Amino acid sequence: MPMASDDVDRFVGSRHRLEAIAYRLLGSATEAEDAVQETFLRWQAADVARIEVPEAWLTKVLTNLCLNQLTSARARRETYVGQWLPEPLLAGDPMLGPADTAEQRESVSYAVLTLMERLSPKERAVYVLREAFDYPHREIAEILDITETACQQILHRAKKHVADGKTRTEIDGVAARRIVEEFLAAATSGQTGPLVRLLTADAISIGDGGGKVPARAKAFEGAHAVARFLWGLFKPAAAKRAVVGGSPGVYAWTANGDPAAVAVVDGRVVGVMCLQVTAEGVAAVRSQVNPDKLERATERFAASDHGRPLFEAF
Repeated sequence: MPMASDDVDRFVGSRHRLEAIAYRLLGSATEAEDAVQETFLRWQAADVARIEVPEAWLTKVLTNLCLNQLTSARARRETYVGQWLPEPLLAGDPMLGPADTAEQRESVSYAVLTLMERLSPKERAVYVLREAFDYPHREIAEILDITETACQQILHRAKKHVADGKTRTEIDGVAARRIVEEFLAAATSGQTGPLVRLLTADAISIGDGGGKVPARAKAFEGAHAVARFLWGLFKPAAAKRAVVGGSPGVYAWTANGDPAAVAVVDGRVVGVMCLQVTAEGVAAVRSQVNPDKLERATERFAASDHGRPLFEAF
């Protein structure tokens, strides 16, 4: 029997919120969409008339689907080729979710999504539901079938793990563009000195190619090592153009709220370089070049008024 239009509309009204929760839990837009679609199928199969609080029901179903997915994802990542990084989302993507508070913005930052890989699935769920969506502990406890006291303890542990990373500096869009422009100017200057001055002494650089695009399996550590790597990365070379299919145009953007350089070839995003900016300088450069994790970024780029690139790389 087809679902009533009101019940379909109720789900549609919750879709963006559900996608934003799933993305934060899974670090993958594609997997988040799949989890939300599976939630809809279960909504269709349910006796909706007997569900007292649809939002709570949908959130519980989705969260538990994501918890199962996270458990299997941990096993898959043990065989993942090279470093694993989340799928970046460009500014304006509705899957980024709420950004009214510092906690909400922090929870979707590329640095925190990466740090959340340290958390157990349950810790991640508690952290996301509380910090990003302000669910009370009572509701989170009901969603996860735990006590409120356990929920509070889990959140305390999760926040401690996430806080182990460097404190991120919040930046508006204008400042982010200026930072990216300055960073890229230093990276393409032909000298490592200007770039070293922008980096923290213990800066790191990590790339995720997923075995499909060359990316070093081990992170570069220290300002001088990172600067040398980036200087080499932007040096022109036919081999690099062959890998991505041409000379990328490089744009200043924000991804997950962080300053980012977006490389594009023929309308296709081939790389997103996210900068973790702290009061001391750029503490981390995280580059996503796995084409499987750039499809949504390409869609967002195409739908945006992106203007002209800052320059052409390679």
